[in-house]
Amino acid sequence: MKSLFLTALFLLTSLSFGQSKLTVADSVAQKENIEKIPLHLSLSNVNVKPVDPLETKINYPMLAGIGVVTTAAILSINHYYQTTWWRNNRTEFKFVNDWKYALWIDKFGHMLGTMLISHGFSSALEAANIRDYYSLWLGALGGLAMQLYVEYQDGYGPNWGFSPGDAVSDFLGSVYYVSQYYFPYLKNFQLRVSYFPSKEFLEGKKKDHNISDDYEGQKLWLSVRMKNLLPEKVGKYWPSFLMLSFGYGVSQLDGVGGGIKKFYLGFDFDAEALPFHGRVWNFVKSTLNFIHFPMPGIRISPNGAFLVFAY
Repeated sequence: MKSLFLTALFLLTSLSFGQSKLTVADSVAQKENIEKIPLHLSLSNVNVKPVDPLETKINYPMLAGIGVVTTAAILSINHYYQTTWWRNNRTEFKFVNDWKYALWIDKFGHMLGTMLISHGFSSALEAANIRDYYSLWLGALGGLAMQLYVEYQDGYGPNWGFSPGDAVSDFLGSVYYVSQYYFPYLKNFQLRVSYFPSKEFLEGKKKDHNISDDYEGQKLWLSVRMKNLLPEKVGKYWPSFLMLSFGYGVSQLDGVGGGIKKFYLGFDFDAEALPFHGRVWNFVKSTLNFIHFPMPGIRISPNGAFLVFAY
């Protein structure tokens, strides 16, 4: 799952610009042209007229800076993989089906990674005053293109190849990222990641010492805004900052489908509840919501247990 490496570098790029990402409630209110709309209402029946990006004053110096920094980031990523994976190990292009390679945690990671890169692209474009409709689509296409480029290059690797499973996961990540714009109800369900180095990683047994391939140190989570989903009489008592997360992790992988699957249930923190506002803060909060926060939870299986910090 090279997605974590790609997104970490690329988000640092977009963070340097700040941006105007709206919170969940703000985005719904803007599209409905009213101050508040319940999150359970969908935009599917609302006519949303795209706004021409030229109706606002585009910040061309900012846009140029974004182009320069983005190009530098992409070249750096490409150089890293050329020197560590691709250049000296090139063979004929081939397809490799690896659905069970890491018990699916890598596929969930590709989906999340594409969403994160799309978020980075979109955020940078909005910082240059490109309207959200256009920055959204350009961001999603940019995120998907970056991921598919890596998949294409992997197709020439001696011990790996172009993974249809990874490509499908990349595509689903970009689709879900766009879908949350048109159907705000989906914002109640967020993919998140947590990471703590595995024993093998700490002992230096990972060949390239890359956290992206340290699957046993990763957990993927689906965090849910329960306050918006519970019946109103119950939901009013649920804290707005508290989310419920369903987690998935693995251990003892053998690379051919063997290993142990781990399932978790825990609380999570909604960063959008933080009382900070403005372009940069909105970006920080929306980015933090891709990360699972260490909070109490339980390990459902194997060997159920209460965890002070389910992370």
